[in-house]
Amino acid sequence: MSQSQVRARAGGIAGATKDLSAFKDEGEGRAAALNEALAAIGSLEGRLHAIADAIPGRVTFSTSLGLEDQAVLHAIAATGRPFDVFTLDTGRHFPETLETLDASELRYGLKIRVVFPEASDVEMLVARDGIMGFRQSIEARKACCDVRKVRPLNKALAGADGWLTGLRRDQSAGRALVPFAVWDAEHSLVKLNPIADWSLETLEAYIAENGVPVNPLHTRGFPSIGCQPCTRAIRPGEDIRAGRWWWENEDGKECGLHNRPKSKETQA
Repeated sequence: MSQSQVRARAGGIAGATKDLSAFKDEGEGRAAALNEALAAIGSLEGRLHAIADAIPGRVTFSTSLGLEDQAVLHAIAATGRPFDVFTLDTGRHFPETLETLDASELRYGLKIRVVFPEASDVEMLVARDGIMGFRQSIEARKACCDVRKVRPLNKALAGADGWLTGLRRDQSAGRALVPFAVWDAEHSLVKLNPIADWSLETLEAYIAENGVPVNPLHTRGFPSIGCQPCTRAIRPGEDIRAGRWWWENEDGKECGLHNRPKSKETQA
């Protein structure tokens, strides 16, 4: 599909969905319509145009600066649409992650809003569990993620009408049914996953073709990058998320940002 055709298709979809903003109490219906619309658009840029046209309020993009999110960031810059871009600084990132943040702002001329956890929450957490207490139990680790990630995310999403992510279905078994759009009742917004159907090969080809800046840790065996104390390089044959919280044996490991109940994730 040509770029002009993509734009025309996106415009047509916007016309079909623009009145959905009137149905504040029918968020699931709005998400279902947009989910179907996005599936019919071939390019990432076209999908972002359709999202921007269909959702009247603030659409925010939470980037972890990983491969998926860097691809989405590149497409956002290419569209020129006014998405609100932010990242969560947990206080425990790899130096390479912060360098990627700086390189991305310079490359695209976009300001990436940095959201921090509340200092008092971090102080209370460390006083209770210790500086590395998150390794003592799954509950302690999730408590750390809650303070450093989930609460700041909730603050950043407050008042938004749409939430863009870089989730892909083949990232893990737990994400195999990720839709393009779903109503997130917890945050009262439409959660949008514009590269949900991308394979790793598609993602890597897009990054290479467009010269997208990426975290150098990806070339050192880190396909999924989180906080430094909680992330290691993976071994040959391991799942791409095996390096996250590697001391745990729990299936479907998540930090709490995206582990919504399946009934919500699979609607639409």
